Amino acid sequence: MASYILKRLLAVFPVLFGLTIIVFLIMAMIPGDPATAILGSYATPENVAKLNRDLGLDQPLPMQYLTWLGNLLHGDLGRSYTLNRPVLDEVLERFGATLVLAGTALILCSVFGLLAGVVSAVRQYGWTDKIVTFVVLIGISTPSFWLGLLMILFFAVDLKWFPASGMYAIYGGGDLPDLLHHLVLPAVTLSVVATGVIARLTRTAMLEVLRQDYIRTARAKGLTERRVILRHAFKAALVSVIPVIGIQAGFVMGGAVYIETVFQWPGIGSMLVTAISTRDLLLVQGGVLVVASAYVMVNLLADLVQTMIDPRLRG
Repeated sequence: MASYILKRLLAVFPVLFGLTIIVFLIMAMIPGDPATAILGSYATPENVAKLNRDLGLDQPLPMQYLTWLGNLLHGDLGRSYTLNRPVLDEVLERFGATLVLAGTALILCSVFGLLAGVVSAVRQYGWTDKIVTFVVLIGISTPSFWLGLLMILFFAVDLKWFPASGMYAIYGGGDLPDLLHHLVLPAVTLSVVATGVIARLTRTAMLEVLRQDYIRTARAKGLTERRVILRHAFKAALVSVIPVIGIQAGFVMGGAVYIETVFQWPGIGSMLVTAISTRDLLLVQGGVLVVASAYVMVNLLADLVQTMIDPRLRG
């Protein structure tokens, strides 16, 4: 197992290197001049040219990339033009808030998705299966940002059960109950689509496992239906579902960009929206790189968990 983990860890480095190239090229292709955006009304040709020299933006793209990569290897993501502070400090500060939101949403979609998929498969063609399938279809088809607006309108404006925006109360609060109170609406909104995807694939995997001969053998031995479902069928189906959960982790982190904008959550997503609008390229590059790296590591973790459940996958 140790050699397999080492091999998978080594395979991550080429992926991360490719990520740096993709992130840099995408940022380079964004139209507009950062120097012009920074200077605003003072953007005379002379001032723009001087600022581009100071920022190194007058260098060829390969040279800009090598400079950025060299700084990155030393833990330096540069300095934000607009915030006048190190990019790494800003990204890590914001990433903590995004991790709370995305992590909560991932837990919600995993638990409820697995539960709904198992129940739907066990009650195949029954009313429970039909209700779960209908709810899942509605959830997958609903745009998250639109659902977020509806949640704010109904639960925050009309019923006043939850706050409409922010991570903590403006006055007072700041403790764990206050955080959880603000977390409910954005986390539930972010988890809905992923819950539907996991539920559908769990149902499919469970139905396939329940048709296997060893399941019929387990029932013939007199094992209770609950033990057959949880100990044999669910464990086998989970091997196929875990990679999907890893993929949905990427969807949840990507979806946090517009969910954070809707709910004014002070995470990395809302930071990226502001940084893109102001052409703060170093801040955008740092934010996207951190999110993409987190996605790669989550998928690596899902892969390792999958091989722990089913050692045959180690090859």
